[in-house]
This record gives sequence, C-alpha cells and structure tokens, in this order.
Amino acid sequence: MLTKSQQQLLLAIAHNAIASELNQPLTKENPLASASEMATLQQPAATFVTLTLTEQLRGCIGCLTPHRPLAEDVRANAAAAAFHDPRFPPLTVAEFAALKINISLLSPDTPLTFRNEADLLQQLRPHIDGLIVAAGSARATFLPSVWQQLPQPQQFWQQLKRKAGIAATLPVSQLQVSRYTTFSFSQPQEG
Repeated sequence: MLTKSQQQLLLAIAHNAIASELNQPLTKENPLASASEMATLQQPAATFVTLTLTEQLRGCIGCLTPHRPLAEDVRANAAAAAFHDPRFPPLTVAEFAALKINISLLSPDTPLTFRNEADLLQQLRPHIDGLIVAAGSARATFLPSVWQQLPQPQQFWQQLKRKAGIAATLPVSQLQVSRYTTFSFSQPQEG
C-alpha cells in the first residue's frame, strides 16, 4: 500500500515522463512526503502503467518482476505505454490533454498447481487475480483490471492464452501459471 502523497508523486512522475516527450508543461513532483515515504519510492518494484482515453485503452506497458526503483519503473513504463506500445501509434499532444493514467503496483507472483483446466479455473479469483501464463518462450499476463472486460474465468483464461500465442489445444499440463495481485490508483491528467 502507498500513501496518498506517494500515489500523487508517482502519478506526477508518470505524467511528466509523457509531458516531457511531448514538450508540454510539467506538473509539480514534490507533494509533501516524509523521508520514509520517499525511501519507499527507491525500493525495487514491478509496475504497469495503463493509459486510457474516454474509457478506451490507449497503452499499457509494465514489468512483472522488480528490477529497478519504483519511481524509475513508473517513469519508464509511462513513457513506454505512451510512445512504444506496439498496439498503438505514439501518443499525440491532442490526446495528452484527456489522458487518464493508472498505475498498478504488482505483488510477487505465486505459481499455481492444478490437476486440470477445471481445477485451475476454480482457483481463479475474479477481480483479484492477475494471471501469468507461459509455455516455452510464449508468455503473457492480464492485470486484475481485465476482469472488467472478461468477467468469466473461462473467458479470461482463453483470452490470456490467445494473447500469449498458446494453442487452445495445448494440454494444461504443459503450461506454467502464476497469479499476483495489484494495488492500483489513478487520476485524470491534464496537459
């Protein structure tokens, strides 16, 4: 969990990472935070930054494992979501004014053990679990927020396998599956 001042600071960092690339005015990154709160932002963390425009996905990039300080991870993922998500063209100045930024801080993932697909589906916790699936070099994740679009476990699972490029007929025994939770926060940003 992060304090409100830490959340505000991270949202400002994400906003400024995008604004600086677009030569737009920066927001203040200095809300009142204690030394211990600031130290938390220097600890390694895994985050995803999701950008939306009028409730529609506009970019989402992140890391599943902590490998850099929290503030740096948010900065890098915000810029990547805005300008390097291969599903979208780079964000424009016109879009920036209406952009909503969401930051998800990921818990460590936990491998799931299951006998078969039915057992796996029974273990899923809709709206709580983020899921990672891997088979060989194929790998994909869905954040817990994806449950809003795919509320049924079977649907969520099938779409995640499709995203990873895993054949629907591949036996579940050949898959590695793990779950994680997120602490997410957002606010609309104006350029």
